[in-house]
Amino acid sequence: MYQEQPHVVLETVGDASGPRFDIGTKVCVRNRFLGNLSSGFEVTEVLHEGYRIRRVADGLTFPDVFPLDDVCLERRQEGERGSYLDREF
Repeated sequence: MYQEQPHVVLETVGDASGPRFDIGTKVCVRNRFLGNLSSGFEVTEVLHEGYRIRRVADGLTFPDVFPLDDVCLERRQEGERGSYLDREF
């Protein structure tokens, strides 16, 4: 299995050129193979170059850092399957 390596977490989040989401934020992630968005993830680390992401279903934290532009806020509506995005890509 993957082991998490310690990284420095940014203290300032939300400026125009940097990360926008805090640790624990539910997000959608761009699928690198199909190009569409997948829901069911959360931010586990915030880095200058992007985010480290955990899949909520099984708790797996991916070793890759996801670029800022490949992550967006997940907004689910009750009773609907899928996610509604906070912004467009």
